[in-house]
Amino acid sequence: MPKIGFHASHEQFAPSALLACVKAAAKAGFSGAMSSDHFGPWSEAQGHSGFAWSWLGAAMASTDLSFGIVTTPIGLRYHPAIIAQAGATLAEMFPGRFWMALGSGEALNERITGLRWPAKAERNARLKEAAEVMRALWAGETVTRDGLIPVEEAKLYSRPAEPPRIVAAALTPETARWVASWADGLITINKPVEQQRQLIEAFREGGGEGKPLFLQVHLSYAASDEQARRNAHEQWRTNTLAGTVAAELKLPEQFDAATRFVRPEDLDDSVRISADLSRHIDWIAEDLGLGFEEIYLHNVGQNQRAFIEAFGEKVLPALAGTIAGQSTHLRDAAAG
Repeated sequence: MPKIGFHASHEQFAPSALLACVKAAAKAGFSGAMSSDHFGPWSEAQGHSGFAWSWLGAAMASTDLSFGIVTTPIGLRYHPAIIAQAGATLAEMFPGRFWMALGSGEALNERITGLRWPAKAERNARLKEAAEVMRALWAGETVTRDGLIPVEEAKLYSRPAEPPRIVAAALTPETARWVASWADGLITINKPVEQQRQLIEAFREGGGEGKPLFLQVHLSYAASDEQARRNAHEQWRTNTLAGTVAAELKLPEQFDAATRFVRPEDLDDSVRISADLSRHIDWIAEDLGLGFEEIYLHNVGQNQRAFIEAFGEKVLPALAGTIAGQSTHLRDAAAG
């Protein structure tokens, strides 16, 4: 059955507040969660950035939800052996409840160690190497490699019975086609339907047929459309930047400067803005129709409790009915 989860945005909330939010989301009926993994926020208006890996231990111990994290183990901020160990520990403690998505990263987070920020092609090569290193470590191998990310006699002694799934993050058809051959699944963000179809098709053509599709949805819900739009503009207008631009900016104030001319009405292609819960239900039902199996909802405003309560009361039950109807239709079609 498809899963509708809650996105925990470390850039916007203190870790303690975010833990309270994910507990409330579990109680409201969300069936999973995912976490960002930043060193700094995208905007000074967001104002937070806790260490996601220690937070995950608390969150997973406090709820029964499955959790994922979007991370960048390309040998700058994180070495893949360290992330393999972190992921193995969570997977051993909470069997079947942890997955990770790998991305090529942004300078905002990765260049803090003072190492050279590589070009995109090198970051992609590092990312594939990182996935290979982690899988070998989870398999119990002693890993020594000379490559873009050197590894010397690394071995994990505490390993889970089943390693975490490695899902790849992609924003373009080109990246989706490339990751399809080595990732266990794909995660992307909401975008116009035709663009989404093109990305999914590229993933399937590149070797992703039969692999799961994950979606992170940026939305803004509030008591009125006007307030929802204000929330999105204040907190998430940086999402209008192209990925090629966002990857190169180094500081939150640079993101703020790059988006200073973005107007509230410019956000509709990147954030789903509406006070109408039925509109959100229709959007998510459309996502399910495209084939996404796990959808993680990120309300970009500060009003997390109102979002969790409203979606728990109205949206999740309606989507459960939609999913049940789709399953019945498929069973009937198979039987016929």
